[in-house]
Amino acid sequence: MLVKPRRSLGSVVSPFPLLLSSSPLLSSPLFLSSPLLFSSLLSSPLLSSPLLFTPPLLSSPLLLPSSSSPLLSCHLLLPSSSSPLVLFSSPVLPSSPCPLLLPSSSSPPLVLFSSPRPPLPSSSSPLLGVWLFVSALPVCVCVCLFCLSVCFLSFFSYLSFYTSLHLHISPSILPLLFSSNQESEDGKTYFVKIHAPWEVLATYADVLKIKVPFKANDIPNNRDIPMDWLFTPFRWVQPIFYKPDYFTSSFNKEKIDFFLIDDKETFFPPSVRNRIVYYILARCPYHKPVLEEKDKKGIKRLLNNGTYGAAFPLHDCRYWKPAKDLNSDSERFHLYKHWARFHSFFKEQPLNLIRKYYGEKIGIYFAWLGFYTEMLFFAAVVGVICFLYGLFTFDDNEWSKDICGEIGGSIVMCPLCDKKCGYWKLNSTCNSSWQSHMFDNVGTVFFAIFMGIWVTLFLEFWKRRQARLEYEWDLVDFEEEQQQLQRRPEYETKCTARRLNTVTQMEPYLPVTSKCARTFLSGATVLFWIALIIACIIGVIAYRLAVYAAFASIIKDSPTKKIELVGSLITPQLATSVTASCINFIIIMILNLMYERVAIWITDMEIPKTHLEYENKLTVKMFLFQFVNYYSSCFYVAFFKGKFVGYPGDYIYMFGKLRNEECDPGGCLIELTTQLVIVMVGKQVWGNIQEALVPWLMNWWGSRKARNHPESLYSRWEQDHDLQNFGHLGLFYEYLEMVIQFGFITLFVASFPLAPLLALMNNIIEVRVDAWKFTTQFRRPVAAKAHSIGAWQEILNGVAVLSVVTNAFIVSFTSDMIPRLAHLYVYSGNQTMNNYINQSLSVFNISHFQEWNKPDPDENPNWYRDYRNPPGVDQYKHTMRFWHILAAKLAFIIIMEHVVFLVKFFVAWIIPDVPSEVKARIKRERYLVQEYLHNYEVTLKIASSTRPRLRPACSLSDLVH
Repeated sequence: MLVKPRRSLGSVVSPFPLLLSSSPLLSSPLFLSSPLLFSSLLSSPLLSSPLLFTPPLLSSPLLLPSSSSPLLSCHLLLPSSSSPLVLFSSPVLPSSPCPLLLPSSSSPPLVLFSSPRPPLPSSSSPLLGVWLFVSALPVCVCVCLFCLSVCFLSFFSYLSFYTSLHLHISPSILPLLFSSNQESEDGKTYFVKIHAPWEVLATYADVLKIKVPFKANDIPNNRDIPMDWLFTPFRWVQPIFYKPDYFTSSFNKEKIDFFLIDDKETFFPPSVRNRIVYYILARCPYHKPVLEEKDKKGIKRLLNNGTYGAAFPLHDCRYWKPAKDLNSDSERFHLYKHWARFHSFFKEQPLNLIRKYYGEKIGIYFAWLGFYTEMLFFAAVVGVICFLYGLFTFDDNEWSKDICGEIGGSIVMCPLCDKKCGYWKLNSTCNSSWQSHMFDNVGTVFFAIFMGIWVTLFLEFWKRRQARLEYEWDLVDFEEEQQQLQRRPEYETKCTARRLNTVTQMEPYLPVTSKCARTFLSGATVLFWIALIIACIIGVIAYRLAVYAAFASIIKDSPTKKIELVGSLITPQLATSVTASCINFIIIMILNLMYERVAIWITDMEIPKTHLEYENKLTVKMFLFQFVNYYSSCFYVAFFKGKFVGYPGDYIYMFGKLRNEECDPGGCLIELTTQLVIVMVGKQVWGNIQEALVPWLMNWWGSRKARNHPESLYSRWEQDHDLQNFGHLGLFYEYLEMVIQFGFITLFVASFPLAPLLALMNNIIEVRVDAWKFTTQFRRPVAAKAHSIGAWQEILNGVAVLSVVTNAFIVSFTSDMIPRLAHLYVYSGNQTMNNYINQSLSVFNISHFQEWNKPDPDENPNWYRDYRNPPGVDQYKHTMRFWHILAAKLAFIIIMEHVVFLVKFFVAWIIPDVPSEVKARIKRERYLVQEYLHNYEVTLKIASSTRPRLRPACSLSDLVH
């Protein structure tokens, strides 16, 4: 019997079809459980229209369809002031002897949360008698009151969503069980629990080709891991979740005896159950059958228009303590204890339990994130070694000694800007040259080549790990075929045209003209926003030029006194770089908020056909936006700053007024390092704070009223409803965050060898923060299947290829490595760095300055950073040394790219994507499936052919005689 103490939900099991409804007036729901009455009502040939059956205590009618309807329609009447009843009549298949058996309490229901409603009188209210009297009025009076209440509510806009809703479940949908409905403790929220009986689960497991076990795996596990003892401290002493190894096959409802079914209640894991329920709800129409409104379909549309507030599976227990029910596995508690808590940061993740509780799609994400973090360890170690090499060779830096010594003190450099800036001594950049050496040394070249090989190893080994997970998680044959055939409800709604498909027959489609127009508008929007990013970057560059002149003017009066007070701590270039990087980071964060909405809007406008197509299009657009947004400033510093300056007397100006920036005498690499550190570290710190703090604050604020009530009054569904919604794009943003980080540590890693170390430290925290969010701050998301990381795999491959090119150009054109090597092995004569500074600078006669940019007072000679002829013959033309160094830079780029690409392709060729052990297991499983199915069918045929035929108890002739 289903009782409702304190508006809580229970469960009931009946041996025959039953109809459940509940009212806030009743302490228990009404049962129409007489099989004779029920069958006679369904099979009556006289019923040509729905039968109105009004129980004496209910104010709203119960509608039973005629025999022509293969299913009972499911009516949902949202409550109004005159109709306090919400009636759920589950659809019934006449061929099913018991379609509506409630599952046990251990099966996870899907909860639908409707919009707020006015509180209703409790069963102890003195108005109960009045309500019961109204309930006993004739049917016509009830209908009139209901219509008046609808009109009254529609007068007020904030209650307009309480109008009547007719939910019709089509014949292709098997019955779901709508459990008794329930209000929240404050009476403002209405909850509905939905269960899927065994018949529904079995049918849709057959439709969705869900793989289930049929035989224990008999292949011994001979996988030997080299130096396995090193990984022992990172493993749990006892497995958190033991998963027996079985051979699996796609479920077939007609061959249930073929599979290893011990208990139907626990045969399908919770993730499969809630995925099936949501699959049905996403395709369930809610229009009236006579109107045939094709666009009214799916729970997503009801969520979008505000009819329901949320739809989500329930967590199985509180995260900090196990469930009171001993039959419950308390998986959420175990995930929090062994996965989400930070003291387990060095332990391996319980991927099988994550997959069981949240589904394969979320499991694949955490598997990829964990593997990416593991591989970052090796990159971080090599990066630290390269950084220490630059630190320990600090004293061997001859060119820095020249800058900081007498040579640098005797060289007077040309002004850094027009008029406002004075002359300055080269030794003012002493600290900058020492700092640059820590990142600009021979180790940089080695690390750039190493990272090109590392990224290949990472991607290839991930393919192997992914192939192993595909086999272990029964995703081998999951080639997105099911998702390709599953059209988005929005596509079916917005595409009114129909055409014949040889596979699916008549289907909706988007005309070519409309598709081209939407694609053109989408592309134009993307170009507009990219142009906006470029405009912001140009604004930041203009700021850099203006502030650069302001900082440089500090040393105008005295090139010695001011340098000691200001220049010894920070140079004009460094001051400009730091402030501009901070401003650029703020602009990036602001633009991100806009890009997310724009990308989603233009993707919705294109009306993708399938969910897979939608995710892929959104992925490409968002990554394109973020790529330009995050990396454009780094590209400017690396490849444009200081490359188009000109020379004294013939400078290049931006907007005709602002002189282009020059690099520090030690090169622009230290400025690229500064830009990379500020943007990368700032993004990671802000992202972790936002991910952890924002959900916690919102949950704390949303549950503030619940803290005033005893825990016993705070139901499970109210607890989960007060949590944050993860959303169907939640995992998308997690991937995007990590892929952007991947770009930072690969595209510009030659400028900052410690970038992998910072990424490793961030990801160790990121794994536990994400785990903590999933287990404590978010509602349980609907499980989804995925056999890979999707379009992100191709994006990572593209970034890996591009990183080889960018790092080769950074070493050649951004750092001073090639000029120094050319001087060491070609121009020095004795393979030393003596006189390198003098030969890397050129002389300028200040009399050749134009009057409007000539500084005051005069001081000859002046030096500037370039390889040009001195005043005289062919003055200020590039020297032959310039062309030799340029040829060396281009040769280095070609050699480095070819070497790295050759190693990349060789490594990708020599490492198979699928391990041989996994291939053997897949072949063995496929063989056993065919063998066992063949034997099973032969046995059935033999049994049916040898079964004795029963003679009737009496024949027709016996009755006649």
